[in-house]
Order: sequence, then C-alpha cells, then structure tokens
Amino acid sequence: MADKLVTIAKFTDSVEANLAKQLLDDFGIKTVVTGQHAANIYAGVPAVAYVELQTLQSQARQALEILDSQKKQEQ
Repeated sequence: MADKLVTIAKFTDSVEANLAKQLLDDFGIKTVVTGQHAANIYAGVPAVAYVELQTLQSQARQALEILDSQKKQEQ
C-alpha cells in the first residue's frame, strides 16, 4: 500500500509553516506546505484559511516529535 500524505500541523501564517518545513527537511523528513496562497489572500481573517504542513504517514510520528521538541525549546 502506498504511503499517503497526512496533515501534521496547521498555521495561520505561511512563514511559520515554511520554517517548520525547513526544520523537518533538515532532519530528512520530506514535507509539503499547502494553502499558502489562500492564507495570504485572507491574512488577518481568523479561521478562514490555514496553511497546512503535510508529510508521509510513515514519517508523521517522527515529524510531530521534532516539532514538539522545537516548541519546548522555544518556551
């Protein structure tokens, strides 16, 4: 069965999404960012459009652990 893409995070800002993407790319986890254009059009309007960070289902757990670790370091 083919590995499918799953959403691992949602952002209201495409810059934040791309920073998270770069972090995961640095760890060898392939990711894609979707919804950037809609979020840019509706910037400042809450809950209208989200930028989603997606990865392969087989890498989702590791990706979430890395993102969680990064959040804890920032606090």
